[in-house]
Amino acid sequence: MSFASLGLSDALVRAVTEVGYTTPTPIQLQAIPAVLAGRDLLANAQTGTGKTAGFVLPILHRLAAQPASGRRIIRVLILTPTRELAAQVEESVRVYGKHVSPKSTVIFGGVNINPQIDALKRGVDIVVATPGRLLDHHGQRTIDLSKVEVLVLDEADRMLDMGFMPDIKRILALLPKKRQNLLFSATFSDEIRALATGMLHDPLAIQVTPRNSTVEAVAQKVLPVEAKRKSELLAHLIKDNSWYQVLVFTRTKHGANRLAAQLEKNGISALPIHGNKSQNARTRALAAFKSGELQTLVATDIAARGLDIEQLPHVVNFDLPNVPEDYVHRIGRTGRAGATGEAISLVSREEQPLLRDIERVIRRQLPREVVPGFEAGSLPSDSFVEATVQRDARPGPKRSEQARRGDRGAKPGRGPAQAPKGKSAPRREAGSAPARSPAAAPSSRPAGEQRPDSQRSTAGKGRSGRPSQSRRDEGSTAVRSNLPPGWK
Repeated sequence: MSFASLGLSDALVRAVTEVGYTTPTPIQLQAIPAVLAGRDLLANAQTGTGKTAGFVLPILHRLAAQPASGRRIIRVLILTPTRELAAQVEESVRVYGKHVSPKSTVIFGGVNINPQIDALKRGVDIVVATPGRLLDHHGQRTIDLSKVEVLVLDEADRMLDMGFMPDIKRILALLPKKRQNLLFSATFSDEIRALATGMLHDPLAIQVTPRNSTVEAVAQKVLPVEAKRKSELLAHLIKDNSWYQVLVFTRTKHGANRLAAQLEKNGISALPIHGNKSQNARTRALAAFKSGELQTLVATDIAARGLDIEQLPHVVNFDLPNVPEDYVHRIGRTGRAGATGEAISLVSREEQPLLRDIERVIRRQLPREVVPGFEAGSLPSDSFVEATVQRDARPGPKRSEQARRGDRGAKPGRGPAQAPKGKSAPRREAGSAPARSPAAAPSSRPAGEQRPDSQRSTAGKGRSGRPSQSRRDEGSTAVRSNLPPGWK
């Protein structure tokens, strides 16, 4: 079966062929004819199986076949949870649509809004956006969504996980009631199905793989190691195996900064990418990694969606995610489009409950392998260099001399200073940490560090942030005699 046989125009087939694709993937075989027919869609496929082309190609075909008369208006809105994913989707629109007339633009936070306003004034057919910045444009009356014909929610489950449900409801209220709705996601949660029930009309449900499954082309394994030796083991793996391109996931932003600094100290080029970094810094780091100039990219889960790196050979879970489904998205960065890849998880004794949850979700037990020199009780190598790193500087309010003196010896009975009245909290954009309430209890955590997912509110997730004791006690895993202490 070819792309032409699906009913796509010759111009689109030519563009797809030019980027090296000749045979549609299973998700494309089912999605493209349905979108061309105007059906609402609830589509699920593994990350890296071509779901973006599954909706971009038929949308471009319909727009080119029925061009709007007069000035260009926004006819298609594609929402994504993160800036990186928005940029990737819009790039796909431009690549696949280079031989047809529809125009597109991307809008997200963290960058100057004025160029986005200029692009919207010139007129576009397709807008790819993150929810926060889209509502910023609506608030400034720089965007008109009253003529949207097609709405796409890409990675909808991630949007719910990141707390965007209120924003999504506001956006839905701005759109015409009569429109085509497409929900694409790498995983299907019960929350996504509930959203689809209220949003989609007689949808076609497509699920080409089991829920929350991992790509078979990715070789997965667990390396048990003491928590304090994880950095040393990672540096050993990269050097000993001559890895030239490695994507590493950490749980916190400061953890990403610290690990990147440790790798640099040990002669491995590395940069962190997370929500505290400016969009320009994130873009430069990603470009250097894609081009091969940067050996290691250390990321938080913000990068689990939207990083499309051709032939990425290695993904390392330096910390296991608190949400098991995020494991699927992390390792989905490798083994894309039929290529092979390797996903390695460095797991400490304390992370065993998280590992069991992941294995339960993916319905398989991951093989364990102890690296020589990192057995239980082995001593750290003298050649590994530890490093310290300052947290990302984030500007705060200037403090008076009286306040500084109060730090050295606060008077009893006096509480912390209250936030100035009339200050509204800034809108949370994709990839940034939510603002804390003034009434929140003070924390001993240093400024700028992301809280573990297990300590965050889990509203809308349908699960607690931490597995219950009964879940932790379920099942057992294969063991080896030289596993670190505490492994079961």
